[in-house]
Amino acid sequence: MIRDARPEDAAAIGAIWNPIIRDTVITFWPTERSEAEIRAYITERTGPGHGCFVWEEDGRIGGFASYGQFRAGGGYAHSMEHSINVAPRLHGTGAATALLTHLEQHAATGGARLMIGGITGSNLRSIAFHQRHGYTEWGRIPAAGRKFGQWHDLVFMGKDLTG
Repeated sequence: MIRDARPEDAAAIGAIWNPIIRDTVITFWPTERSEAEIRAYITERTGPGHGCFVWEEDGRIGGFASYGQFRAGGGYAHSMEHSINVAPRLHGTGAATALLTHLEQHAATGGARLMIGGITGSNLRSIAFHQRHGYTEWGRIPAAGRKFGQWHDLVFMGKDLTG
């Protein structure tokens, strides 16, 4: 089941997100996020009418997804950037697809035209996932992020939600 994320979900979201931050280059974020930071993130993403959602099964959160305006300023008000993270136990189950579909529908209903994902260039699994869902590569920034002593490309993939 997908539902709106709530501040009290911060610990469960952190249990998914922090190992990704700590152990992978999926995100360039350098340090784990505290529950207070995650609560603020949820509020930040939902405050302007965008979205932050969780995948919940049997009372247990197994994934989360959010989107917000791609860049600041009124000219970008219809361009959104998303993030999706699921626990390893849900890889290949369709949870990430359901979260992405939910984000796209929520954003389109709110007037968004574009959905953009910023993906680490070596994250071939995420690039293939996005391609399967109609996203194409819109740009690549070489050596945009640094983590674990190495430089990593940032790939922008996007989709026009107006079809």
